[in-house]
Amino acid sequence: MGEILGVGTTHWPGMNFPDESKSWPLMRSLSHDHRVPEEMKNPTNWPEPMRVEFGEDEGVTSHKEHRRRLAEAFRKVRAEIDAFNPDFILMFGDDQYENFREDLIPAFALLAYDEFECKPWAQARHKGKPNFWGEPEDHVIPIQGRPHIARRLAKDLIEEGFDMAYGYKPLHSGPEVLGHAFLNTWMFLDYDREGIDYPLIPLAVNCYGSSVIRNRGGMDVDPNLSVDPPSPTPKRCFELGQAIARVLKRMPERSVIMGSSSWSHGFLTERNHFLWPDHEADRAAFEQLRDNRQIEWKNMSLTQIEEAGQQELLNWVCLAGAMHELGQKTEVIDYIETWVFNSEKCMAIFKP
Repeated sequence: MGEILGVGTTHWPGMNFPDESKSWPLMRSLSHDHRVPEEMKNPTNWPEPMRVEFGEDEGVTSHKEHRRRLAEAFRKVRAEIDAFNPDFILMFGDDQYENFREDLIPAFALLAYDEFECKPWAQARHKGKPNFWGEPEDHVIPIQGRPHIARRLAKDLIEEGFDMAYGYKPLHSGPEVLGHAFLNTWMFLDYDREGIDYPLIPLAVNCYGSSVIRNRGGMDVDPNLSVDPPSPTPKRCFELGQAIARVLKRMPERSVIMGSSSWSHGFLTERNHFLWPDHEADRAAFEQLRDNRQIEWKNMSLTQIEEAGQQELLNWVCLAGAMHELGQKTEVIDYIETWVFNSEKCMAIFKP
């Protein structure tokens, strides 16, 4: 019977860049997002906590503390993983118009690759920009896969009633062989650049659903495109997590089940003018997680998820389903609220 460690993290892109790059999602929304009301582009009209966090240097000082807490949390998570010494890591992450585009959008997909040769700084979104570690554009991050385990997992999930999509190679050529939800998390687990030897099995979740194509998975909103079909429901995500826990428990290997995402995103939250996250919705979800009541996430509606800008929380819902199935309790490492840095971040572990 395989032992399983649960882990919840963020993949906050701002960790990739020097703090002097400022609060780029917010700054981009202010300068390019047509949905932001003109009066809300003036900081004097923001809530006071947001103005304080933005400060006199457009968030540079505040992000140093934001980064410190996240780096410390990732080091603690990495220490727990190293102590557990898994045979592989299964990670739930969203694909934001990276591997999956107009040609195919699965609800869920296992990536049964032999290996991932990732070049994060050669990607279009990073090309020509300085990164926090000062790594060159041609820097390669090699990650080993476990295709035989991924194939076995897909087979067993199909037998459990989940028609699981899978792939043996990327759909699109280029440096984006692995979506940033997975790659960022991997880089942050190796924040001090000591290397990671554990194999990775990514499981992509179509978190963005109704906006995955028209928003290009994120902030590039095209108002001329129709609304896309929805993402899988929280109920289905939770049940997938439960099924995966049952399957992995039957395997002899030791595994980590990881969900990676921030929670409510400012650029997705219409009620907050697409500028800051839904603190109230995230606090409610955090209390449910902290109190081991995350089974209540199963009853959330997609409308509730989308109105709160919590689309990426679906990765955590998959994780929550697995931990509920196993009866593993939440140990919160940190919960970080923000007005300026786009999204709330939670870091937690669930020990066997």
